[in-house]
Amino acid sequence: MLSTINPNGSPHTALVWYLIDDDGIVINSAEGRRWPSNLRRDPRISIAVHDGHDWVSVRGAVEVVEDQAQSQADIAAMAFKYDSREDAERSITNQFTRERRVSFRLRPSAVHVEFGGE
Repeated sequence: MLSTINPNGSPHTALVWYLIDDDGIVINSAEGRRWPSNLRRDPRISIAVHDGHDWVSVRGAVEVVEDQAQSQADIAAMAFKYDSREDAERSITNQFTRERRVSFRLRPSAVHVEFGGE
């Protein structure tokens, strides 16, 4: 789940797919959604991931990745991570390649980890 800042200062929260690589955390979206617009205006972000009672919160500012080839490669990698091979291939062919995509790279400035809390 990610949180961005709306133009009026209120928070906006969305569920997203993500990848972790050597350079940070990558998120991706179709252009035209609220949270990418928020990040273009104000790059501050908070991401939270949970697994039962274990969770991690990451904060920082993102870098926009405008390159379409890279953004398409990012969403394809995410599709194969989160969906079955068949569903990923179908989404890539029927949806993602037809969309203008944008990726954002987060290099965390703060991380909070909780394990086993109840």
